[in-house]
Amino acid sequence: MLTLAEKEIKRMNIRHDNLSLIRDKDGVSVWRVAADHKSYVMKCFERAEYRREIENYHTLISLKIPTLAVIAYTGSSILLEDIERSVYRLGIPEDMSNPKITALLGQWYKTLHENGRLYKNLHQLYDECDCLTADKLNMLMSVTDTGDLPVWHLIGGNFDKIKSAAMRLPRTLTYNDFYYTNLAVARDETSAIMYDYNMLGKGYVYSDIRNVCSSLGNEDACTAFKAAYGKFDESEIVLDEIISTLQTLIVACERDSFPSWAQESLDFVKDGGLLVAVEKYLADNNGAQ
Repeated sequence: MLTLAEKEIKRMNIRHDNLSLIRDKDGVSVWRVAADHKSYVMKCFERAEYRREIENYHTLISLKIPTLAVIAYTGSSILLEDIERSVYRLGIPEDMSNPKITALLGQWYKTLHENGRLYKNLHQLYDECDCLTADKLNMLMSVTDTGDLPVWHLIGGNFDKIKSAAMRLPRTLTYNDFYYTNLAVARDETSAIMYDYNMLGKGYVYSDIRNVCSSLGNEDACTAFKAAYGKFDESEIVLDEIISTLQTLIVACERDSFPSWAQESLDFVKDGGLLVAVEKYLADNNGAQ
């Protein structure tokens, strides 16, 4: 019986010598395809909701946002250039602390955001703010056992105001999934790109900037990223401190077990940091209701 990968490469009409599994997780399998002394990487999506990545590659290419080269695709798989056999190399942990590399990232994100505003179907993409609902907040309070904290009463009384403000921020394409494992760097270090676009969506600029800088290894790397990126609306920062904390905790609380990467956000709630941020935002925006 043919495997899914064998069926998909046949549908693409790509003659090949060998298929080798790189990884298989959550219904997404990644394969190295050897064909006529060339090498490609194929991603197969068993789950329909993950197949959006195929369309996301087409979207970025149409907007002239640098990506890996797409060789072929079907409705449920995509064949890409093999990073290890291309002008790129895979990202490494040291890249997160290298100002030269993070400056290249700043240039890529700038292109993503500037060109992303032109995407005619931007309104159809998911928005991270979509998860901000009263039911989700109640779930968050229950799972984290923090319902008695005064911050939730303050947010509850001003929830519509806070969410509406977040939704009014200008939207563009946002990557939403920064880490060095999704990074490709040109071997001559003249450019860098992010790949794996399953989490690509629409959002406000600072959500991506914060997502990147919170993962970088030092202040010099962050400064280089921001310098290369250039100007952005810094008024988004105060509101983002609230929104990103809520988003992180909602996603974390929907997991079977609370993940370690959300502990900092939970501590921010318990230590009163979120309360201070909400109070500041409301004071700067005509007070609480």
